[in-house]
Amino acid sequence: MAKKMHGIKSHSLKTKRVNRSTGGNVAVFLMLIILGSFMLLPVVYTVVQAFKPMEELFLFPPRFMVQNPTIKNFKLISQLIDNLWVPFSRYLFNSVFVSAVGTAGNVIIASMAAYPLAKNDFPGKKILFKIVTIALLFSGGVLGLAQYIIMAKLHMINTYWALILPSVATPMGLFLMKQFMEGISTSLLEAARLDGMNEFQIYWHIVMPNVKPAWLTMIIFAFQGMWSMTGGNFIYKENLKMLPTALAQIQSGGIARAGVAAAANLLMFIPPVLMFLITQSSIMETMAHAGIKE
Repeated sequence: MAKKMHGIKSHSLKTKRVNRSTGGNVAVFLMLIILGSFMLLPVVYTVVQAFKPMEELFLFPPRFMVQNPTIKNFKLISQLIDNLWVPFSRYLFNSVFVSAVGTAGNVIIASMAAYPLAKNDFPGKKILFKIVTIALLFSGGVLGLAQYIIMAKLHMINTYWALILPSVATPMGLFLMKQFMEGISTSLLEAARLDGMNEFQIYWHIVMPNVKPAWLTMIIFAFQGMWSMTGGNFIYKENLKMLPTALAQIQSGGIARAGVAAAANLLMFIPPVLMFLITQSSIMETMAHAGIKE
C-alpha cells in the first residue's frame, strides 16, 4: 500500500513537472518584476526627493532622478529643530513611547479577546463576533467625535492615554487573530487541559506561538499607524505632541521648505521600513513551518 501511494505521489509530481511551461514561468516572472518595480517607484521617489537641491525640485519638465545630490535639506532640518520651543528629543520620545505601548497593547488585547471567540463556546459568541465584523466598516473619522467625548469624560485629554487606548482595541486586529486561531487543533488544546494547564497558560504557551504570523503582521501595521499619528484631536500641550506634528511645523514654511518637507518624509518613512525588515524573515519562516495537522 505504501509503495502504491509513493508511486501515485511520484506520478503526480512528474505530471506537474511535465505540465509546467517554461514560457509561462518566464511570463509570471516578468509580471512580478513589473509589479514589484511599480510598487518600488514611490519608495525610490521619496528617497530621491530628499536629496534634491531646491532648483531641481521645481524643474519643468520634472526629472525623476537627482542630478546633483545634496544633504542640505537634512542640515536645514537640524537647524530648524534647534529653534523649536520644546526639545526635539521630547517629540521623538512621545512618538516612540506611544507607538511601542500602543502596538504591544494592540497585540495583547486583540489576541486575548480572539482566543475565547475562536476556541470556546459561550452564549452570545456569534453576536459578539458580528459586532466586531460590523465595527470593521467604521472609519476613524466617524469615530472621532465619540472618542473625543469619551476621553473628555474620562479626563484623558492631553495625556498619552488619549492616543493609546483607542488604538489598542482595533476590530481588524481581533478579526485577524481569530481567523488564525481557528486553525489551531482543538485536540492539542484538550491535551493541554488534561495535562493541567489553565486557559492563560494554553493561550500564552500554545496558542500565541502558533499564531506568530498573525501577531507579527499586527505589529507591522499597528506600529506604522501609530508612528504616523499626529494626535492633534486629543493633545494640545506642546511637550506631549507627536513627532509628525513637530515635523509638520518645520515644513510649514511654504515652497521655501519643500526640500525640508521631502527630507522629513524620508525620516518618517525609515522606522516602519526597519520594523518590516526586522520581522519579515520571521513572518515568512512561521508561515512556511507553522501549523498543526490532526
